[in-house]
Amino acid sequence: MFQPNFKYTNKIVNLLSKISAAREVILNSPLIPKWEVTLRREAIIRSAHSSTHIEGNRLNLEQVSKLAQGRKITATRKDKQEVLNYLDVLRNINKLIKSETISVKEILKMHKKVTKGTLEHPEDCGVFRTRYVVVWNPITREVFFRPPQNKDVPELIKNLVAWINAKETQDIDPILEAGIAHYEFVRIHPFVDGNGRTARVLATWILCKRGFDTKQFFCLDDYYDSERPAYYKALQSVNQATLDLTRWVEYFVEGVHVSVQEVKERVIRLSSERLRKTKKGQIALTERQMQIVEFINQNGQITNRDVRKLFKLSDEGALKEIKKLVKLGVIRSSGKGRSLHYVAQ
Repeated sequence: MFQPNFKYTNKIVNLLSKISAAREVILNSPLIPKWEVTLRREAIIRSAHSSTHIEGNRLNLEQVSKLAQGRKITATRKDKQEVLNYLDVLRNINKLIKSETISVKEILKMHKKVTKGTLEHPEDCGVFRTRYVVVWNPITREVFFRPPQNKDVPELIKNLVAWINAKETQDIDPILEAGIAHYEFVRIHPFVDGNGRTARVLATWILCKRGFDTKQFFCLDDYYDSERPAYYKALQSVNQATLDLTRWVEYFVEGVHVSVQEVKERVIRLSSERLRKTKKGQIALTERQMQIVEFINQNGQITNRDVRKLFKLSDEGALKEIKKLVKLGVIRSSGKGRSLHYVAQ
């Protein structure tokens, strides 16, 4: 069975502690259901954009968002299909693998869903590679390393799956498990194409299955995509003779920390003092009303003009939205005349 080689460093331990604290803030914040839906949707869209962009997809975040809403965009069929596949997999991550453990068959199914309709040879979808490939950086065209031979792939994946399912693996932090599985999958490079995307889906599944990100609020792929050279450098930091994963694990944990902190800051902005202290329980707000509350939390106040610009409304339409929030007791007016504005209650 696969046995990872890494050391717990001060950096890893400190980051895990910070992640745990930030995650508690997120999970204990009084988020209403609609906010949770928004956070999940945004994380999935950003993940679909970042994970496909890392591997050369040319769609920008706005185009990915439009695809997620079922709208039409002008782009190549392959670019659109890659994003649609990834969106579908993330939206159905819990349905993809229903059991408590994972199997080789389910790994193949995962790859098939990620690459459906995007590979040069359709018969390569959901099938281990039968021709040799090298792992290279799509930005610099530099070869990372030469992966194991084709004949060794099935056994290596079987060993990785056995490790993921092993009882002793459940004793380590889920973030470490996800990071280790991510790297080992990329190292084995079991498929002709789509290995990076499948590895990132696998890591996401582990975090969901282990209860770390059950609500899918976190977007780890943004961190990788924000500085792709650093991502490839971290992958290359692993000595192929010793397979010491310590530096890679540090990088992976740091990425989780950045993602969790971003969500924490967003949640704090959303959770105004009025909502935290209300005795009426959760207040159901519309998507537009939530954006108004977030604008106030970010800027300290909002005016009728701000609301008009945010949503391209008439003066009457903007005032209608504001009055709804005032009536709910979420915001209140301040100032008079031209100085009239609204702040959190």
